[in-house]
Amino acid sequence: MPTKTIDQLIINSPYEEPREYWKRDAESKLFSRVPGRRPAGYIRATESSKALDDPGIFIELPLPNKIRPRVNAWRDSGYPGVSGITKRLLEHWRDPEQRENRRLFFCQLEAIETLIWPTEAPPSERAGINIPSDGGNFPRLCSKMATGSGKTIVMAMLIAWQILNKVSSPQDKRFSKNIFVVAPGLTVKSRLQVLKPSNEKNFYAGFSLIPLGLHDGLRQGKIEIVNWHSLDWESEERIAKRKSVDKRGALSDEAYVREVLGDMATAQNIVIINDEAHHAWRRDPKSTLKGVAKEELEEATKWIGGLDRIHRTRGILSCFDLTATPFAPTGKRSGEETLFQWIVSDFGLNDAIESGLVKTPRVVVRDDARLGKDFKSRLYHIYADADVKDDINRKVEPHVPLPDLVNTAYTILGNDWDETRKRWEQESAPTPPVMITVANLTHTAARVEYALSHKKIPIEKLSDPDHILHIDSKVLGQAEAKEEAPEIESATGGEENSEDEAETPLKKLTKQERAEQLRKTVDTVGQVGQPGENIHAVISVGMLSEGWDARTVTHIMGLRALHLSFSASRSLAVVFAVRPTTSTQKRGSSHPSTSTSSACPSHSCPTKATKTRCLLRPRSPLQESSRLPNAKTSKSLGRI
Repeated sequence: MPTKTIDQLIINSPYEEPREYWKRDAESKLFSRVPGRRPAGYIRATESSKALDDPGIFIELPLPNKIRPRVNAWRDSGYPGVSGITKRLLEHWRDPEQRENRRLFFCQLEAIETLIWPTEAPPSERAGINIPSDGGNFPRLCSKMATGSGKTIVMAMLIAWQILNKVSSPQDKRFSKNIFVVAPGLTVKSRLQVLKPSNEKNFYAGFSLIPLGLHDGLRQGKIEIVNWHSLDWESEERIAKRKSVDKRGALSDEAYVREVLGDMATAQNIVIINDEAHHAWRRDPKSTLKGVAKEELEEATKWIGGLDRIHRTRGILSCFDLTATPFAPTGKRSGEETLFQWIVSDFGLNDAIESGLVKTPRVVVRDDARLGKDFKSRLYHIYADADVKDDINRKVEPHVPLPDLVNTAYTILGNDWDETRKRWEQESAPTPPVMITVANLTHTAARVEYALSHKKIPIEKLSDPDHILHIDSKVLGQAEAKEEAPEIESATGGEENSEDEAETPLKKLTKQERAEQLRKTVDTVGQVGQPGENIHAVISVGMLSEGWDARTVTHIMGLRALHLSFSASRSLAVVFAVRPTTSTQKRGSSHPSTSTSSACPSHSCPTKATKTRCLLRPRSPLQESSRLPNAKTSKSLGRI
C-alpha cells in the first residue's frame, strides 16, 4: 500500500543482496515497497524546475545494470576462470566464520567481485560488455559506494588480490605488487595507513582478509599512500625545494616520477587506487566550465595530470576509483554528461539506508507554531522562506541578528539537542552529541557563531565558545594540503609541571600550526581524549570534507540551498555515515542510527516522519515517533 511517510526504513540485511526497496512516485508523491533490487542509477534535478519539492528524475546506469546479473551468475557458478589465489580469497571473504563479529557487507563483496570480474572472468562471460575510457591512456574502473559502506575495506581487498596474485605468479601481467593510493587530503591519507600491512591497526589482520599461509606474500608488495597534493610539483614546498636543488626549471617526467613515487620509483605497471575519486576527473578541452571553482579545476587537472605522467614513464596497469559521487562538475545543474562512464557497480545512499549501514534520516512533517500558506512547516524549507532567504544572503557583520524564524528553529532544535545530551549523560556516553550547521555564506556562519556564543539562542550548553567549532574552509584546506602533519609545540614551550607555568606567556602559534590545530580538532570531533572531544556545535560553509567521522552528529541545521546537488549528497552522506569499522561491522548486526530531519538530500530519499512542536508545549520529538532499539538519532531543520 503506497504511503506518504515510512515507518520502517531498514528492510534489507547488510550481509545479503537487497530484496526490496522504497520507490517514490513522482505524481502521487507516495512511497511503495517494491520487491527486487533498486536499479543502479542516480537522481537528477528536473530540467528548468525551481520547485523545492522537485522529486527529480531517476537516471539508470546501463553498464552496472548489465554487469550485475553477469557477476551474480559468475559467483553462483563458483567463479570460473579465476586463479587459485583469487579463488581462495573470494571464498575466504564470503566465509562468515573467518571474522567472527566482523562479517563483510554485501556491498563490499559485490564491489570487489565486480572489480575482479573484468580481469579474471572468461571472455565468454564478458561478451558484449565494453567499459568506456575516461579519454586517457590507462584503464579505469569505478565502484560507486555510499559513504559509510566501507570503501577502505574494499581497497584492502583490492590490494591483497593484486599483490598475492603477482607474488604467486610473477609472470602474470594482469597483476602488480606495486600499489599507489591517492587520497583527497591529509586526514584521509592518515586514515588510509591501515592499508599498510606493517601498520598495527591494519585491516588485513583486523578483518581477517588474508587466508592462512598468505601473509608473507602480502608483505612482499609495495604500498605507497600519498595526498593528491604530492602530484603537484608546483606546490609552495616543492617550488622552494626546486629552487635550492634544481635550477633547470620544470621537471622532466622521469625526475617527476622519481620524486612522486618514492620507494617504488623504479617500479613498472603500477596499480592506482583513487580514494574519493570524484576529485580526479579529466577536463574536456571543449568545455568552458564557467561555473566551476578555480580550485576544483586545478585539483582535477593536477591529480589526473600527475597520473598521466606516471603512466607515460612507468605505466599504469589499472586504475580503480572509489567514491560515493562519481560525477565531474559542469558549473550547471548536474546532468548525465557529468557522470563517470566507467562505473561498474553501484550501491548508493538509499541502498545503504535501507540496509542499515548509515544513519536513518527522519524528516519533520509538522511544526504547530509555524505553518506556511500550504499548511506545511516553514522549517521544512527554511532557507527558501520569504523571511529568511534574502536576509541570510546579506554580507553583514556577525552581530546582525538572525531572522526570527531561524532563531525559533535553533531554539526548537537546540532544546531537542539538549534533551539528547542529558540522555547521553545518563547513559554514560563518553562524548556529547553534536549539532552541525551547514551555512550558505561565511557571513551567515559568523552570524550563527555570534548568536550561539552570545546566548542569543537560549540553550546554555550550546553557548560556550570553547565547545563551538567554526570551520574556516580556507584554513582547513591549507592543512589538508600537507603531506605530513606538522608538530605543534606546547603553548608553554614544552615545559611540563613547571612552578612558573602560570606566569609563562602563551606561545603564539604560527599560521601553519593554527591550520593543523583546526584540522586536528575537525578530525577528532566526538573522540575521547582528542582536541574535538567536547565539541557541541559545528558550523561549516559548503561541503563537509571527506574522512570526517560523524558518528556523534545528532542534529542538523540546513541554511543553504543544496537541493538535488551532488555537493548536498556528499555533505549529507558524511553526516549520515556510520563507519562500519567501528560500529555495524564490528557488532555483526545492524543497530540502526537515525537522522531526524526536516532536511533530507532529496524528496526521492526514503525518510521517516516525526513531529516537532512549538516551545509552548515542549516535548521531545523522540517521544513522538517510533524508534528502533539502541538507535541514536539525528534531527535537523531546514531542507538541505
